[in-house]
Amino acid sequence: MADSSVLTSTIERTSLADSSIFDSKVTEISKENVLIGSASYVEEEMPQIETRVILVQEAGKQEELIQALKEIKVPFVKMESVEELESLDSPEFENVFIVMDFQDSVFNELYKTDHRIIGPPVILNCAQKGEPLPFSCRPLYCTSMMNLVLCFTGFRKKEELVRLVTLVHHMGGIIRKDFNSKVTHLVANCTQGEKFRIAVSLGTPIMKPEWIYKAWERRNEQDFCASVDDFRNEFKVPPFQDCILSFLGFSDEEKTNMEEMTEMQGGNCLPVGDERCTHLIVEENIVKELPFEPSKKLYVVKQEWFWGSIQMDARAGETMYLYEKANTPELKKSVSLLSLNTPNSNRKRRRLKETLAQLSRETDMSPFPPRKRPSAEHSLSIGSLLDISNTPESSINYGETPKSCTKSSKNSTPVPSKQSARWQVAKELYQTESNYVNILATIIQLFQVPLEEEGQRGGPILAPEEIKTIFGSIPDIFDVHTKIKDDLEDLIVNWDESKSIGDIFLKYSKDLVKTYPPFVNFFEMSKETIIKCEKQKPRFHAFLKINQAKPECGRQSLVELLIRPVQRLPSVALLLNDLKKHTAEENPDKSTLEKAIGSLKEVMTHINEDKRKTEAQKQIFDVVYEVDGCPANLLSSHRSLVQRVETISLGEHPCDRGEQVTLFLFNDCLEIARKRHKVIGTFRSPHGHTRPPASLKHIHLMPLSQIKKVLDIRETEDCHNAFALLVRPPTERANVLLSFQMTSEELPKENWLKMLCRHVANTICKADAENLIYSADPESFEVNTKDMDSTLSRASRAIKKTSKKVTRAFSFSKTPKRALRRALMTSQSSVEGRSPSSNDKHVMSRLSSTSSLAGIPSPSLVSLPSFFERRSHTLSRSTTHLI
Repeated sequence: MADSSVLTSTIERTSLADSSIFDSKVTEISKENVLIGSASYVEEEMPQIETRVILVQEAGKQEELIQALKEIKVPFVKMESVEELESLDSPEFENVFIVMDFQDSVFNELYKTDHRIIGPPVILNCAQKGEPLPFSCRPLYCTSMMNLVLCFTGFRKKEELVRLVTLVHHMGGIIRKDFNSKVTHLVANCTQGEKFRIAVSLGTPIMKPEWIYKAWERRNEQDFCASVDDFRNEFKVPPFQDCILSFLGFSDEEKTNMEEMTEMQGGNCLPVGDERCTHLIVEENIVKELPFEPSKKLYVVKQEWFWGSIQMDARAGETMYLYEKANTPELKKSVSLLSLNTPNSNRKRRRLKETLAQLSRETDMSPFPPRKRPSAEHSLSIGSLLDISNTPESSINYGETPKSCTKSSKNSTPVPSKQSARWQVAKELYQTESNYVNILATIIQLFQVPLEEEGQRGGPILAPEEIKTIFGSIPDIFDVHTKIKDDLEDLIVNWDESKSIGDIFLKYSKDLVKTYPPFVNFFEMSKETIIKCEKQKPRFHAFLKINQAKPECGRQSLVELLIRPVQRLPSVALLLNDLKKHTAEENPDKSTLEKAIGSLKEVMTHINEDKRKTEAQKQIFDVVYEVDGCPANLLSSHRSLVQRVETISLGEHPCDRGEQVTLFLFNDCLEIARKRHKVIGTFRSPHGHTRPPASLKHIHLMPLSQIKKVLDIRETEDCHNAFALLVRPPTERANVLLSFQMTSEELPKENWLKMLCRHVANTICKADAENLIYSADPESFEVNTKDMDSTLSRASRAIKKTSKKVTRAFSFSKTPKRALRRALMTSQSSVEGRSPSSNDKHVMSRLSSTSSLAGIPSPSLVSLPSFFERRSHTLSRSTTHLI
């Protein structure tokens, strides 16, 4: 039995220099032999040379070999020593010697005399397959590397290279000195050089030298092939071999994950700044400047190089991913140009109104992306920064912009001068549908198509069954909604109040029923498959990381994108319900919308059943019990509570300044409630348990689609922890600004705003949620938190409450006579100097004290009726902007 030691120096005459010549001769001779052996038309007069097998020494004692030779009907003789060689030489036979050990003296003698030598595995393999003996001018022990073309790089010791080349030849492999497209494997001793780069670009497997040694050890195994994936993958050169990496700008969790991946891929890690590092991986979105001057030997690359190397299972070229220092100047503060610091309060209100109108002027005029204004190249305005349509999605080729937008203004249908509420909801329906189609196109083109592509570098990332499980019927859903989007686009462009929107959804109701349940019912399996494959397959994990960083995904994971089909139909149903409310009874689309809503319930049943969570429903019921007057339609099986935030109102909307407001963020809406001033009694829940009285009063249940912008108010001395929402209700023609100060210390403001924007983006089917956040100066929007808890502030709030009571008292259509009489008596007693009640004394004493502190006359000395008259007039003008 041959051992696994290396070959002796007697066979070192084989070299890379002449290997290509030998291979060409082998190919020519083998072709001639095949033609001669297989041609039945050769004339009988041509002399035939018969092949004879000579079993050398131990080979003649192997019964298995003798039986195999009888099966392939090849004559054979036995030879005990080299001295018998001359007697066996005959012109009638072509002798083929079978040698058990390719490293003993007999083999060396036969090799020197250029005899054909094969190993026992060749005979056994031919007998098993019923094939004739292969022809090879070199000794052939086995066929485990047959038809493999190898090239070598990075070997400095000639002895090692000759040893490897000889073993490859003994296993039937072919060697090429220069790398070309016919090379099937590159054997590399380093990760540098031109051959290595070409192999990476062509996706050629790059192997360690151990691959050849281990294959030679298994040379006697029947049916063994060195190119099978399970064996070959054990000896592939990992992407980070000979690399020492350090990471800059990543969170502790990300850094730990990347360091573990580095070790799995053959690399090592050291702290940033260590001179032994070969690569510095930089998070380009966070790091704006390096903490030190890198050396010339250090590669400073983006994180895309790291994940790209893992994805294609080879070290990627660094030149394509070099980190460049950002030298772009900071943008000017556009909002500060609109500063409202002026002594004239009327000018403040006017300029504030202009600022709010400018925030969404371009998007209010048309449902389609706006054209670029001529002055946009010369000036930086709020509209260009805050336009909700200026997202990465608007530039996607499979895009959102309808064809009609490319036409001239003469051919385009003019927008109605007075936009009805029905048109506003229809416009919102089209916008969300267009965004949703873009999300589906992103899933297909960015994830599914590359995974299904043949000829991937390093082999397939996922198995076909895994891809099918993850994406399911997404392409079918995309086809249906593309048709719906096109029909909605035609309807919006050629708008008429009598146009039927319900017919569009009834037209495709059967397609929706057919395509949605297969995906929704197996969504949890799809999610589990993604998580499982991401953990077990580093290349898939890297593939997801690379795509998630692209602007089309808006930094959202594949799981977050795939949940959109689960959420879409409930959103459509809500919009159709809203559309029905704003449709006149005589409009024929009224009944059609009811049928369309009913057709969606069949698919939504599956969605509701799969997504119903008991704990989430319990939380919603708790909100309903805690908020007095909470709308009943808050209870929905597809809705879940995301976050609760305690705030203080900083403006006149949605309630008076200084009021304690609680915001309940749900996945598709925002419940706004204020703290009740008086809490009376208790009540029982439907289960019979006594529950505490409702501590909050309902103000408004606002769909997240009405939030156009989220303003992150910068921190100043007079403004802390403040933010604002730019809201546009569908029935209003003007924007409304809701400003708040967060009082919750557990949740940072930054996290809350990101969470809010993410769910707003999910509701309107936007992939990029970051464009919804805008940083603004507090002076631009008259937002401040100064003296919120001062005595003067509390007195001001007391005056506002009193004015509201008087306003309600003079509302003859709603106020009872008893309340009106009480309000009149109270106001007369205050003016005429009568002795007020104890409660009135307490309120008036507080007002007097606070007025003296502020240096202003006491309210008791001011004509209260005239004050309340002016105040109620101001409130009546503001109610037009209430939500």
